Amino acid sequence: MIDVAIMGHGVVGSGVAEVLLKNAEHISEKAKTSINIKKILDLREFPGLTYSDKFTKDFNEILDDPDIRVVAEVMGGLHPAYEFTKALLESGKSVVSSNKELVAEKGDELLRIAEEKNVNYLFEASVGGGIPVLRPIAQCLAANGLYEVQGILNGTTNFIMTKMVSDGEPFEEVLAEAQRLGYAEKDPTADVEGHDACRKICILAALAFGKHVYPKDVYTEGITKITSADIQYADFAGCVIKLIGRARMADNGKCSVTVYPAFVPKKNQLAHVEDVFNAVMVRGDAVGDVMFYGRGAGKLPTASAVVADIIDAVKHLSARKYLSWAPAEDGYVSDHTEDTVRLYVRVKADKCRDCLRAKAEELFGELQLLGRNGEAGDELAFITPFASEKQLMAQLAKLNGTVLSTIRLLD
Repeated sequence: MIDVAIMGHGVVGSGVAEVLLKNAEHISEKAKTSINIKKILDLREFPGLTYSDKFTKDFNEILDDPDIRVVAEVMGGLHPAYEFTKALLESGKSVVSSNKELVAEKGDELLRIAEEKNVNYLFEASVGGGIPVLRPIAQCLAANGLYEVQGILNGTTNFIMTKMVSDGEPFEEVLAEAQRLGYAEKDPTADVEGHDACRKICILAALAFGKHVYPKDVYTEGITKITSADIQYADFAGCVIKLIGRARMADNGKCSVTVYPAFVPKKNQLAHVEDVFNAVMVRGDAVGDVMFYGRGAGKLPTASAVVADIIDAVKHLSARKYLSWAPAEDGYVSDHTEDTVRLYVRVKADKCRDCLRAKAEELFGELQLLGRNGEAGDELAFITPFASEKQLMAQLAKLNGTVLSTIRLLD
């Protein structure tokens, strides 16, 4: 029998306890030994549970117990999760986590400590909830030179965009509905401003390309400025708008990592990922495109991934697993404005629409003009040719009109 502990008894932590207890017999067969929850760390009281006797408010009861070999960190946030995880790894205990913020900010350091102490730091649940994606990238695709990872990494924003497209409702109304349904937090900033997706693409980029990527180095833009007009123009162009996290490795050894809304062509598989579902597409030089799809969050899907990591850690108590990457390097993440893109542009003319169109064609050359029902007489919408984003934005500044929207196209 192996003793484990759980730090945090919120949505995910309670799900981990539930899965470990409910599926104990099946899990013991997979782990080749029984797994016993010895301690659960939480400052709150949980009377009336069948395992209420396991709770503690003192982290040291977990840290100093030599029988506890594996700890699930499902607290969320940087502090005290970072300090607790670091102490546990240094004491020779393996840690599994669902904490995307911690992995994105401190993953390289924690992986290095795990390597030095010959223990494991596993975090499958930090990206994609219950979708298996990190382990397949590290193991199943190990023979490939991976050069791109992209996907829909946040269920809340994908639900909002799906409803805005299908029902034609404005952002604020759909956000309120998402909050009523429990898909969005009371403070939805981390989701709708792209921070959650940013942390996830940092982890995916680090694992796929081998160097740590800090969220502060990633250009991140959310969905709060998307309007019904933008969605209608996207449909005219044969696209839908999705919040896309993307990491690409360039020939010069630099990595482009971004999070932003994008026009996604309807022929692209990501265009058909709807509601709270997530999808991650990985591109390798041997395998081509591989896509992982499923529910990216939720109590039991995320708990499923955490428990799978617990089983893995229990089976490898005296051996390290495959996860690792090098520390970050200055200049490794490239300037996103150097990327070659096409832009959707919506502009309000200063004077006449024909004058605006003539100026736009003078600046950009041949344009792909777009239309929609109810289009204002002084409004022009178009898609630019390919150019660096820096060049396109400089040209936009010369237009004789007010730029209302710019959205990148997913090529």
